Amino acid sequence: MQTNFTPEQLLEPGVAESEKILRKCVHCGFCTATCPTYVTLGNELDSPRGRIYLIKDMLENGRAADEQVVKHIDRCLSCLACMTTCPSGVNYMHLVDNARAHIEKTYKRPVINRLTRALLAFVLPNPGRFRFALAAARLGRPLAPLFKSLPALKPIGAMLELAPKITAPKSRFAKPGSHAPAAAKRGRVAILTGCAQPVLKPGINESTIRLLTRLGIEVVVPNGEGCCGSLVHHMGREEEALQDARRNVDAWTRELDAGGLDAIVITASGCGTTIKDYGYMLRMDPAYKDKAARVSAIAKDITEYLTTLELPKPKEPAGLAVAYHSACSMQHGQKLTRQPKDLLKSAGFIVKEPAEGHLCCGSAGTYNIMQPDIALTLRDRKVRNIEATGASLIATGNIGCITQIASGSNLPIVHTVELLDWAYGGPRPENVLAPRSCREAAE
Repeated sequence: MQTNFTPEQLLEPGVAESEKILRKCVHCGFCTATCPTYVTLGNELDSPRGRIYLIKDMLENGRAADEQVVKHIDRCLSCLACMTTCPSGVNYMHLVDNARAHIEKTYKRPVINRLTRALLAFVLPNPGRFRFALAAARLGRPLAPLFKSLPALKPIGAMLELAPKITAPKSRFAKPGSHAPAAAKRGRVAILTGCAQPVLKPGINESTIRLLTRLGIEVVVPNGEGCCGSLVHHMGREEEALQDARRNVDAWTRELDAGGLDAIVITASGCGTTIKDYGYMLRMDPAYKDKAARVSAIAKDITEYLTTLELPKPKEPAGLAVAYHSACSMQHGQKLTRQPKDLLKSAGFIVKEPAEGHLCCGSAGTYNIMQPDIALTLRDRKVRNIEATGASLIATGNIGCITQIASGSNLPIVHTVELLDWAYGGPRPENVLAPRSCREAAE
């Protein structure tokens, strides 16, 4: 793609990076076939190619974002399916992130939209605030239909409907500290506690720590880490995202220097995609660029790390049919497609792959709150494909997908590591029936 940026414009790092990305695009349109919003809406401006034209025009002309640009960029899920499809290596992820930062700086949103986004950025990255908000949401749930009937307040209605009816108690595994291996020590890792996941489903990290310590791995929960920054990053609130990144880099660097780490294990694939990008995000920060690159280099999804270990024979060869939903951040963001399925098969599960597995479920961080209509369409399409497999349960590697799919299906849905923990001697996940009961339910 030909570009016409001035030398002065290219002095701005975000513009300079965007120009490099734009020049790789050859207008081929392969991305349109795998873009969930284009497949759903049929509008060229809701495809990666269409958004690229909008971004180019905005940045090249030095314009503030306008309503049209914001509308179509906001509709982007950042699922990154386009990057998997693109034959030219266009880094759409960095391009759309730069566009969102530009929107945040130059566009004044309608007041209710602005307040809703500010509320999400204030609440979701903080486990204490999020836990309080969920308690309040239970009281407000009856008002969800009223909020959804008012266009500007639809996100509030969606938020209330997605809130779980019961909030799990705080987990002792989320507290900073070290969990010693149960067998001869084979390694040492840090685990991301995160923000939303330990509130919505603390059992995921509990399963991870149990499994790893049984395998001889010391697991450290560092003091001072927290939200990975992806929630605010995808809202264009760049400085907040970089503050989160710096805090986590500091926490993990302390552990790297103190006792060494084989990996930083991440159990939410959305967080993993962002943490693996810390080196890029902090490339302009002299004090952090090297430390961030060091952290990104050892960040691994839990399934990615488990494939480096020698696993024993499974103790619970369940033989259950599991529909594996590959989160977008797993398959497109981190390019991990084989590892989770191979681990499940080795553990004795029958893995079913739904049709249209490349399409997003509609979760995408806060997307199912801010764009509830499109998210609902994508969720229902995903659920139909999953249930058509005839599987007894669903496994995936991202808390957002678990929440989204569970809102539209009666099949039990669990994190992949919960099934692996069960197969190798841990407890059966609480929402999964015993093997025989699962088969009877499927029949």
